[in-house]
Formats: sequence, structure tokens, C-alpha cells
Amino acid sequence: MTSILDQHEQASQVSQRPAQMSDQMTSSGYINMQLEDTTPLFSKQKMNFNPSDLITHVAVASDYLVLAMANGKLFRLDLKKPEQHEEIHYTKYVQPNTKLSQIFLDPLGYHLLMAFAAKNKDGNPELVYLHRNNSKLKSVTKSRNYEVTEVGWNYENNSTATTGPILLGTSQGHLLETEFEAENDKIFAASQQYWRQIFDIGQGKEKDSPITGIQFHRVSNTSKYFIFVTTPTRLYQFIGNAVITDGKTSLQSIFHVYLTRPETSFQEIPSSLKYSKLQFFFDKNNTPKTFAWLTEPGIFYGQLDPTSQQNSNSLFTQNDLINYPSDRNDAKEVPLSFVLTEFHALLMYSDRVKAVSLLNQELVYEDHYSEVHGKLKNIIKDPIRKTIFAVTEKTIFRYKVTREERNVWRIYSDKEQFDLAKEYCNNNPAFIDMINVKQAEMLFSKGEYEKCAKVYAETLSSFETVCLKFLQCEKYGALKVYLEKRLEDLDDDKTLISMIVIWMTELYLSELGSLRRDGKQDTQEYHHLQSDFEVFLLQPKVVKCMQLIKSVIYNLMSSHGDKQNLIKLTVINEDYENVVAQNIYTKSYGEALNMLQSLKKPELFYEFAPSLMAEVPQQTVNTLMSQGALLTPVKLLPAFLACENDEKHVTEIIRYLEFMLQNFNVREKAIHNYLLTLYVDHDPQLLMRYLTRQQSQDIASVNYDVHYALRLCREKNLTEACVHLSALLGLWETATELALGVSLALAKDVARKPDDEGLQRTLWLSVAEHVITKNQDLKEAMSLLEECQLIKIEDILPFFSDVVTIDHFRDPICQSLQEYNNQIEELKAEMEDATKSAEYVRQEIQSFRNRSVLVSAGDSCSLCALALLLRPFYLFPCSHRYHADCLRHHTQPLLPPARRNKLGELQRQLSVLSKIELDTVTSSGLPRRDQIKNEIDDIVAAECVFCGEYMIQSIDKPFIADEDWDRMMKEWE
Repeated sequence: MTSILDQHEQASQVSQRPAQMSDQMTSSGYINMQLEDTTPLFSKQKMNFNPSDLITHVAVASDYLVLAMANGKLFRLDLKKPEQHEEIHYTKYVQPNTKLSQIFLDPLGYHLLMAFAAKNKDGNPELVYLHRNNSKLKSVTKSRNYEVTEVGWNYENNSTATTGPILLGTSQGHLLETEFEAENDKIFAASQQYWRQIFDIGQGKEKDSPITGIQFHRVSNTSKYFIFVTTPTRLYQFIGNAVITDGKTSLQSIFHVYLTRPETSFQEIPSSLKYSKLQFFFDKNNTPKTFAWLTEPGIFYGQLDPTSQQNSNSLFTQNDLINYPSDRNDAKEVPLSFVLTEFHALLMYSDRVKAVSLLNQELVYEDHYSEVHGKLKNIIKDPIRKTIFAVTEKTIFRYKVTREERNVWRIYSDKEQFDLAKEYCNNNPAFIDMINVKQAEMLFSKGEYEKCAKVYAETLSSFETVCLKFLQCEKYGALKVYLEKRLEDLDDDKTLISMIVIWMTELYLSELGSLRRDGKQDTQEYHHLQSDFEVFLLQPKVVKCMQLIKSVIYNLMSSHGDKQNLIKLTVINEDYENVVAQNIYTKSYGEALNMLQSLKKPELFYEFAPSLMAEVPQQTVNTLMSQGALLTPVKLLPAFLACENDEKHVTEIIRYLEFMLQNFNVREKAIHNYLLTLYVDHDPQLLMRYLTRQQSQDIASVNYDVHYALRLCREKNLTEACVHLSALLGLWETATELALGVSLALAKDVARKPDDEGLQRTLWLSVAEHVITKNQDLKEAMSLLEECQLIKIEDILPFFSDVVTIDHFRDPICQSLQEYNNQIEELKAEMEDATKSAEYVRQEIQSFRNRSVLVSAGDSCSLCALALLLRPFYLFPCSHRYHADCLRHHTQPLLPPARRNKLGELQRQLSVLSKIELDTVTSSGLPRRDQIKNEIDDIVAAECVFCGEYMIQSIDKPFIADEDWDRMMKEWE
């Protein structure tokens, strides 16, 4: 069964489209988008309900509807259960001469108050209470002196049995505090009822100040309450701390401070009307957010802010007077009632309902009612369910509000409240873009160019168009801000990123150059701009882009003459060669060297060393030496070879190479060969010193190519160097021959060097021959015999001429004869010793032939302890006895690998070969079997395993092997 709320008739309704914005908004950059929502803001539904008589009053709360009809009946309906409804005759519970003036329903929909006014002077006003679960009305005794015109309900009350403290307003301006309990009948008695007058709005000055509206609410998270009270011409505001006694809140204390004031804080709007109406709008948390007060000139509307009274006398901010819309005759009619939504006010007239925007006061909806339904009696809103009802004399209509915030962003944008506009555009990118464009245009028109640039960067406006706007007015700072913001938002558009980076670099360089030309390079402005430029260059996107366009940026900086930033940029890009190359090009060699020295990058030294060595060799070598082991000298050889071969360059090259050899022990042959070449060509003395320092008996231990060095020295006729090199190559005869051409001392030194005595003797004979045949120096020849013991007088006699007498050689000849005699005596002694030894050996052999050992039947194997005679055995002179197989098994692990393999092979042959093959006689005259056994005996029985070297070699081995340790330990346990 469908709800009666879904059964409606379509009435004549007109939805007004929002007026065109005053300023045409710039295109959002989105195409083919429907920016307008064509669904009506307000739509009306008729309830399927026919009252028994004309409706006079209505109240609704929490989906509970109460109607008062002209026939004196109350109609109560639960909108959730439309089939459950009832009618109550209320006239029998009230005094005669009264008429119903108002009905009031609490927010929970459980407590109903009915206010009755006197028809004439004989009647008294009355207030009647009715609970939702009761059908009997209860009269409030103390109310008969007061005509209640308004009720301020307690929105914090969650009880269905009691109303909690509430406020009542009367036609005389009195404020009353009371509370009703449904189950307590005594409370309605005059003596028991909690009923207190707490304030008089007119304070005795006004006799006719009916209270038309009351709202009171607690300030969040405090004990303070704020209260709004309205009359036809005034809006009163109260705030203060309530008193809690026995768990019940009393509002009377709030008014104490206002009793002593000469005038209570109020907002006055002149009006000739006898009525007004106060409405609050509550947010999703049921917290009052805005208020509206219907008066004759218009609706007084504002934002609620109870904390604002700390700085002023008002509890609200951003107030405004909403004018009523004009009719067709341009006449403004005052509505009879209204309800408040978040952004609109629905105004009720006798025959129509209009909706007005609270933000721009435009009419957005108008709905005319047919006379068939009777006149409109009231328009009300369910405070809990937020449902709106329009009540005529004969029918009830429900209004549905559909996305009333849809055009709020436009209105806020027109009012230049752009943050609020973005808040209400539901994150629609097209709307956000339009708002940003409008904000940017507004800022541009106000001259706030940098703020404008930041907003423009968030839009989809044409990049070229925005840039042109700033260029036309020469606002380069704002242009720079715009470009920087656009750069932050770009990800993959390499072309646009490159263009922005180049453009921003040009802007920075132009500004810096302008300040330098004006002599402001030491000002705070210049340093701040320079700092911004450096931060820009360090951005990850810029660093990445620089790898693609660095040549363009370098050319830009060079064209501006900004060497400082060019150097900094090369450091950021690790592109140092450009700065060094530029310094060399401008002949700033010192700066180039300083740059290389500070960077400490070897590859840059290798690249630029040729140019620097050619121009400033001394400074370059000093820089190279300062790098020490960081540089590899071999890689600098191309730079050295490219230099001119003059003294200035050669001296510096030699200085560097000697420095590296002495301090860092450089051993590359290329370096040593090159240094040796420089020595040969320019300084032979240094060459000899170098060769002496490098001299070694082993050719592999020298660091230069000896053959290459010897060839160079021969070409330059450096004989002494050739002597050293020939000796190093083992060309002793050649070295000696060359040394004799230099000096006798050098020749003697060469002759002493060989380790081979035969070779030494040959060399010394060469020296002696040279001394005797060419120098004819007999005294020197004799001294040679003393210096070298390897040559004798008889060796050099052939070199003397026949005319030399023997007198010159008497002493050497006698000495030589004496030595021969001594040698003969030594040989005789050695022969006698050899004869004695041979005789002793013969005797020992003879004794062994007659020696025997007795083996008894009780002898056992020294290894297995079994009877020896059971198997073949070995008997050693030391008396140790072993079975042949025991000895093989014990000896095999101790044998070297080769002999172990040999033993295994012999055993295999003995077991594999056939009997015929084993009986075959070998070349030794023995059968093959005997020969194999003899070889096995030679290996196995070479020595006793207990007395020979086997035992000595196994002295460090443990008695128990590792693999047997665990087993042995368990056995011992």
C-alpha cells in the first residue's frame, strides 16, 4: 500500500530560472557540458486527505500532524501510519466565550498546547495541554490570566512524558517559564503548577507588545543559553548561564542581568502589522545555523553566532533585510507566513507561495493555489524531518525541496565570495574552473596581479591568453608566478614544461641583470631574487628538464653575462666542462684551474689538461700535484705529449712525474718510459740517477722497458747508461766491453755482478786482457789477481808479451804453486777417508748376511695381535712383526697420493691378470707375479710403521678420529 504522501495532484507551478549573471563568466575550458540542472527546486504534492470541515490551524513535528477545524475538532495523524488517525472534540474541554488562536506542537510530536483567546470582555484566555497518547485535554489553571501567543520549545528534551523547561510568550509581552508532565495531573492545578513569569518585554512601557516568536538554545559545549524573542516590531536577544537544580534547568537566571539594564538589547524594524514570525534553520547536527524574522519591510535574515556577543551586543552576524518580491503591478505584498530553508524563504500569501533566494533576493519559484482548495491558512516546517507543508482551508500540500544549493555557487561567485562558491559547487570541476576564472578576473581588475596569477594557474584558461594579459600590462612578476604555478601542475607535457622553464629563466635573468645594471647587486632585493632563482633551479622538474635543454639555458645565461648563475647551474647539472671550457676560451686559466681543483673530478682534468698545459704549465702542474692519487698519470700522457718540447714544458712534466713516482710509487711502464725519454733527451745526469735508483738484478722488477731504454741510450751515445742497461739484460760481455771504454772501475763493478763464477771469471779475464794488452800496466794486472780469486797467474800469462821477464811474476807464481800443493794434500786425505768408509760398509754387509731372527709359534702381529704364523707376514730388524694384509691396510692411508695409487694399481693387476700372464717371465728374469709382489713389498715394507718416518709424521694426529669420537664416548659411558 502506497503512502498518501505519494498520491498527489499536479497544481499550477512556475519555477523561475536564475537570472543571468551580471558579468559573463569566462569559458571554463570544458566543452559540451550541461551546466544547468533542469529539475525544479520546489515541487508540490497534495495529500489524499479530506477534512470534515474547514481547517483553521495546523502543527507538525516528527511526522505527526495535528489539525484544528472550524467544527471544534482536532484531527491527529501519524504520517508514518496514515491509516491510524483520530478526531477529538476540543470545545467541550474549554470555557465558553473563547476561541482558538494558536496550536503548538513540540519537536518530538508528543506535547500539544492549544491557546484560546477571549471572544469578549466576559471571557478569559486559556491554555490547554494534550499528550499524544491521550485523548483528554487538560487545562492549565494559571494560564487564565495570560493569552499565550507563542511557545519556545526545549529542543534538548528527549522525553515523551515531559516537555522539559519551556518558555511561553503572551499578548502583553510577558515571558513565562513552565514545564508540563503528561502523567502528573497535579501539575495542572493552580497550587502545584510550576509557572513563573521571568521577564516583561515591554517592561511596563508597552501595553500592546504581543510576543510572536520564541527560540532558545544552548551554546555548544557550555552551560550558556541564548534566547531570541520577537514582537511585531522588535527582535530581542538574551544570553546567559542557566541554573541547574535537582537535574532540572531553569532559564530565569539568564534574565537577571537584563532586569537592571535600562533597555534590553533588541533590533527594531518599524511595522504596522500586528504579527511577525521567527524561524530558525538547523544544520544536520540539529544546531541552529541561521534565523529569519518576518516583518512588514521584509525578512530580517542573519547568521547565528552566539559567541559574537563577546565583542558586540548582537548574537548574529552578516544580517540583511530580504525584500519581498513584487507582483505584476510592482506592488509589494507582505506574506502571511513563511518557512526557512538553508538558502531560500518560502513566503505564503492568501492564494500563492513564493520562494525567494536568501543570497541574492531573487524570486526562484511561484505557486498559485486554486480557489477550489480555499485560502492558504499556514505554511509550516517539520523541525525534525525538515518536511514543508502548505495548508489551505480544505487541503494539505507537501513541498519537496530538490538540491536547493545547486545554484548557490553562482550567487556566491557573483558576490565575490569565492571560497563559499567552491564549497557549494559539489567539487564539479567545470564549476570550480568558472569560479576561479571569475576570481582571477576580479583580482586582475583590482591590480592584485600576483594573487590573480596564482588563481589563473588553477584554471583551464588558455595559456597563451593569460600570459598575454600579463605581458600587455608588463607585470612580469605576476607572469613569473603564473608560470611557476603551471609548472607545478604539469606532469608529462615535456614541450610545455621546457617552454616554461626557458621563459622563467629568461625572466629571472632579465630581472637580475636589470638590478646589476642599476648597481643593486648588493641589495636585499637582489639577494632575495637570486635566492628564488636558485630554489627554482633546484626543483626536481626543472632539474630533469635541464638535461634536455641545458644548451639553450647556457646560451641564455651567457647572453646575459651571468657567469655566477651559469657556474651554479653547471654544478646542479653536474655539467662542469662547460664552465671550464668557457674560462679557457676567455683565457681565464686560473679560474679554470680553481674550478677543476674544487670539483675534484678526474675526467675533467684529463679533458682539459692539454689546453692548460700548453698555456700555463707551471700552474697546471701545481694543480695536478695537489690532486695526488686522485689522478692517474697514464691518462695525462696525451696532455704531456701534446705540449711543445721546450725546456719550460719539459721541466714541469718531469717535476710532476718525479713527484708521482716518489710519493705514490707509480709503476706503469708507460710513465717510466716517458720519463726516461725526457731524461735521455734533456738531462743525462738525471737519467743516471734514475737508472741507479731503478737498478735491479731481475729485469721483471724494473718499471721501464729495458730494451727501449737501451735503444734510446745507444742513439744518444750514452755509454754509461748503456753499461747499466746491458748488464740488466744479462749482456755481461757487452756491458764489460762498454764499461772498459768508460772506466776500469766501472768494468770491475760489472764483472763482480754475475752470480755465475764461470761468467765472473770470463769477465775478469776480459778486464785483465784489456789492462795487459792495451794499457801495458803490469802493476794493475797483478792487483786484479788480488781483487778476484777466480783468476790465477797462469790464466793471465798468455796475455803478456814475450819480452816480459819472469821476475815480474815470481810472487804470484810461487803463491799459485803453493795453492796447488795444498789442493793435492786435501785430495789425498779425502781418498783415505773414502777407502775407510768402503771397508766399513763391506763389513756391515757381511754381518747382515749371517744374521737371523727366530720366530716362534706364539708370536703375534703387532697390529691385530693375532698369531703371526696364520698369514703371510713381514719381519723388520727392529723386531716388529706384521701380517702382510694388516700392514697394507695400515700403511695405505699414510702413503703419498702417487704411491697410494701405485699400490692400488699393483693390487688390481695381481687380482685381475690371469695365471698365464702372471707366470710370464719379464725382462728382469722374474715371473710377472714375483715382480709385482716385489714392488708391493717395496711400497708397503719400506719402513716400520712404528719406528720409521710414518710414526713421526702422524705425531700430531689424535688417538681417536673425529668420526669415532661419538661412538667411543657412548662406549665409555
